[in-house]
Amino acid sequence: MRKNIVAGNWKMNNDLPLSEALISDLKRQTKTSNAEVMIAPTFTNLWHAFEATRHDDIEVIAQNMHFAENGAYTGEVSADMLKSVGINTVILGHSERRAYFNEDDAILAKKVDQALSKDLRVIFCFGEELADRKAANHEAVVESQIKNALFHLDASAFKNIVLAYEPVWAIGTGETASPEQAQDMHKFIRKTLQDKYGNQVADDMTILYGGSVKPANAKEIFSKPDVDGGLIGGAALKAEDFYAIVNAF
Repeated sequence: MRKNIVAGNWKMNNDLPLSEALISDLKRQTKTSNAEVMIAPTFTNLWHAFEATRHDDIEVIAQNMHFAENGAYTGEVSADMLKSVGINTVILGHSERRAYFNEDDAILAKKVDQALSKDLRVIFCFGEELADRKAANHEAVVESQIKNALFHLDASAFKNIVLAYEPVWAIGTGETASPEQAQDMHKFIRKTLQDKYGNQVADDMTILYGGSVKPANAKEIFSKPDVDGGLIGGAALKAEDFYAIVNAF
């Protein structure tokens, strides 16, 4: 049975004092839903965040990792490094990594393989640009991103994968896909999995929506049958807003 998840991606925000303050605020909030709660601080604050939430119902996760086990990759972070500071889940394939750091499907497939080989759970992101949506090419783009990065895996691997659909045109723009648009794409994603791996993998897959989810629209978006939660950006930086989204289930 698939899980509801709300994950806050802090991106390149919050130094250590600001992270401490936000975590303290988060710990004062009350969770009234059955959703798993995750936060993804910057690398420099992962250990502190893990220690600060060790006894709380909040999982600290990473925003990215390298595909190599170790080596001469200045500035990069490996799966073993993440695990050594208590991290068990990593976000891969975020649209900003694709756009600004040229991460293509081949690179992401290698990252997914490395993460899974180290028993890390993967939140795998994908989504279309505005031009793809306007050209009615959005389903083909999403299908290609999923197939190229994930469809070399055995069905058993998907128990450690969460999918996150993020329409690129709705990230940081204030624009949001309508709940109906989100549901249509999530349904298509689940059908794509079903066609390759069968009903069990498709039915068990948690699919998150990542595109300007806010307290005002979270309940309607999360009410759709194929939307299992959200990958939250800006709203994750305010504890009250983040937990309003968590409690929208």
